Amino acid sequence: MPERLQQEILLNIESKEIRCATLRNGQLHDLTVERKKERQLTGNIYRGRVTNILHNIQSAFIDINEGENGFIHISDIIENTKKFEQLFDLDFDLGYDIKAMDAKQQQNLNIEQVMKIDQPVLVQVVKEPIGSKGARLTSNISIAGRYLVLLPNSSHRGVSRKIEDRNVRERLKKLIRSFEMPKDMGLICRTASKLVSQETLIEEAHELLNTWQQIMENFQKSSDPTMLLAESDLIKRAVITCIDKRYDRLMVDDYNTYQVCKRLYSRYSSEHPLRIEFYRDKVPMFERFNVEREIERSLKRKIWLPSGGYLYFDRTEAMHTIDVNSGRSSGGDSDLEEALVRINLEAAEEIARQLKLRNIGGLIICDFIDMRMRKNQRRVLERLKEHMKEDSAKCTILGMSEFGLVEMTRQRNRGSLLQTIFTNCPYCIGSGMVKSYETTSIEIERALKKVIKCQQQFALKLVIHPQVYHYMHHHDRDYLIKLAEEMNANLIWESDDNLHLNDYAFFSTINNKKIEV
Repeated sequence: MPERLQQEILLNIESKEIRCATLRNGQLHDLTVERKKERQLTGNIYRGRVTNILHNIQSAFIDINEGENGFIHISDIIENTKKFEQLFDLDFDLGYDIKAMDAKQQQNLNIEQVMKIDQPVLVQVVKEPIGSKGARLTSNISIAGRYLVLLPNSSHRGVSRKIEDRNVRERLKKLIRSFEMPKDMGLICRTASKLVSQETLIEEAHELLNTWQQIMENFQKSSDPTMLLAESDLIKRAVITCIDKRYDRLMVDDYNTYQVCKRLYSRYSSEHPLRIEFYRDKVPMFERFNVEREIERSLKRKIWLPSGGYLYFDRTEAMHTIDVNSGRSSGGDSDLEEALVRINLEAAEEIARQLKLRNIGGLIICDFIDMRMRKNQRRVLERLKEHMKEDSAKCTILGMSEFGLVEMTRQRNRGSLLQTIFTNCPYCIGSGMVKSYETTSIEIERALKKVIKCQQQFALKLVIHPQVYHYMHHHDRDYLIKLAEEMNANLIWESDDNLHLNDYAFFSTINNKKIEV
């Protein structure tokens, strides 16, 4: 009988940051880092204001008072406007009557017919703002409870696909169809609803309707872009995840947060016996459980595998690439093909884990070591798919090409770990490279000729970075002094460690003014 998997969540609370680590048998399996100034917006509902209309892509930018403007498409706006005009008799002063339009006419609508600058709209964030991109918005509002999801703009009533038992599905379908609520509003039963009583579900349905009513009252009262409902925070999500996935323990290193977790759990304690513990040791919790070391490892471009192979992570504007290499793996295996397959299988497991830890999203290309046999390629691809199934982000994996490349996409739901922790280097402006000393020396020679010949400056001081100064002292200094003398100029040298490694400056020694090159 296989050994039972030990699963737990560690919550590390700091003044500016919360880190949530999921451990499986002591190994870091998932990680969420949330900064105070960059709290998660997904699920939040806002009263927004239209700031700009993009006719060519039938979309608009919406100010939601969260930094960059959010982005919404016409297909959402029509649904939202229609619902609001029908339910709340709101007047948007638009050039059409949406209640009198059929579906075909709605499809042919122009964005400028539906939206006006400064128009108020009710929107929900479906995708986090990342970098310079604002949040992606929808008007198909959904208000999630523990067991149910209320759909104010849709009459759909259904049951989560994750509930596979036919009898349970039928019971829940009958139950939500019998609920007394506005007929043009919908309900979805979440996976957790199969475990609770009819009374509990009815009680939550009423709570969700009251929440919606409160949202609409606040929408009508407010005049500026504002948040009307905040989705649950990371701490609440951690508690709910522990219950949903039947984790053994939740450990917290902050006493106030520990008390909050206990209060949140008390409401759902009948669903699953969860141990919630307060971490008291002097050694920091993430250090004690090796999480800190794993985070450091996940920030590196090179990751070693147990067999001696390694992964190399790289990022371009369009995609992330992951290269699998044999590295220092021993070649003692009599079957070379099988040795390469073993490295690739290890790599497939580690790639799935690293994608979650690093929270890499978008297009990803994995370059596995070439294998001759198709059956081995299938083994590696299946191993990758198997481990990616555990990922909460939506993933699509294509087949393996004859070159051993696997194309895949992973849902980008928030900024990556690198984007959260790092900022672009002011030296290399994010390129990861600076000019060599020789290149800088060549540029200085060109600039020196220009300053003397074009600007007629003959008394010069050159200021450079100390490392470049050291290099030129041993290589090009004498040559440049001689070059200046041949053009009847005098050149002296100085170093300044405040300069960028690739920067330099010429000054006149007569008036000490900087000479623009």
